[in-house]
Amino acid sequence: MVAMDIKMAWRNIWRNPRRTLLTVTAIAFACILLVFMFSFQLGSYETMINASVTVHTGHLQVQAQGYQADNEIRLTIADPLPVQKALTAIPEVKAHAPRARAFALISSNDRTYGIMVEGIDPVAEKQVSTLADIVRQGKYLDAAPPDDGLPGALVGHLLARNLGVSVGDELTLLGQGYDGSIAATMVRVHGITNAGMDEFDRSAIQIPLNAFQDIFSLGSAVHEIVILGHHLSDTAAIKAALVPALEKIGTRPPLVTLDWESLMPGLKQAISMDLVSGAIFYLILIMVVAFSILNTFLMAIFERTYEFGVMMAIGTRPARLTRLVLTESIGMTLVGVISGMLIGCLVTMYFMAHGINLGDASEILRQFGIPSVLYPKLTLVSILAGPLAVFLITLLAAFYPAFKIRTLQPVEAMRQR
Repeated sequence: MVAMDIKMAWRNIWRNPRRTLLTVTAIAFACILLVFMFSFQLGSYETMINASVTVHTGHLQVQAQGYQADNEIRLTIADPLPVQKALTAIPEVKAHAPRARAFALISSNDRTYGIMVEGIDPVAEKQVSTLADIVRQGKYLDAAPPDDGLPGALVGHLLARNLGVSVGDELTLLGQGYDGSIAATMVRVHGITNAGMDEFDRSAIQIPLNAFQDIFSLGSAVHEIVILGHHLSDTAAIKAALVPALEKIGTRPPLVTLDWESLMPGLKQAISMDLVSGAIFYLILIMVVAFSILNTFLMAIFERTYEFGVMMAIGTRPARLTRLVLTESIGMTLVGVISGMLIGCLVTMYFMAHGINLGDASEILRQFGIPSVLYPKLTLVSILAGPLAVFLITLLAAFYPAFKIRTLQPVEAMRQR
């Protein structure tokens, strides 16, 4: 019985090839678009996150509790060595580097700005960020002490423009040290960077960590340890392993682990907003396809009313006719969904290999350091989520015309010829 119903349903689907092909094409097109667009969204999010974390924040950071909110110079990691030893023991950690930060005034010959001074380990920093790669003029910081006694500094191109300085010029730093003393020094511009993130390029400079600790009277303390995993997906595993390790260290104030979502809430909000807008677009697309299916099957019911009347007159039960029409709906939808998934995967794989050049649109996203070429990311979720939604909603849309058969009366139906 079931095999016969499937055979009849398949035959009925192709009784009107043009209408069937149009409906299947609509379903397939929706699935192609959903697979590709969802994969593109996932790929752009990962690119956005990786671009941001490798420029500055890392996948995670270890800080003293409260430092993220206040940036208080006294909230330090007094001894970073135990934390670094714990990080070395976690296999998911690719690299880690200590940093120290403090607010200060920076002055050139005739201009002064308030900035964030960052002390970095020149060697370790190369492993956790792209700072060395974004030096556009001059050179990266040297690990060895300078010959002239002036610490080297990396300056963002926007800050360099505002100060009116270039490579080799001297700058004056004035701030407050850890012990309340005046932190003052001269630094020499070794390099000018361009991270593509205006806030970063405008408001921070980097100097060697040992020089920073001397200037701001920090001793061996740091403010954060930046952690980079092998992959973005390693973040949760690193955090889970690191939290109990920090509890064993037992410093005061206690140390906390912050992931990229906590370090960059603005980026997380941007991704959430984009997901919501994408979901609205996908829902509209699916509803258009659902109404197309509904219209197709309503027309099929009206055209085959006489046929259904004859079948009911010779003893076919309405329940079997309903099952037959639903089988036709499932068959047509499956053809469209499967073909759409396959073509969508092929299209996505092509762009995974060649990328999508954003052109002028890349300027809109430059605040997050997103490159001009993005690559979709094909995952099981992006392959199945959209087509599954299309299948379920189009199936629901077919229920109304299918169950409409139950209201037919054989004699009245045969008069509709």
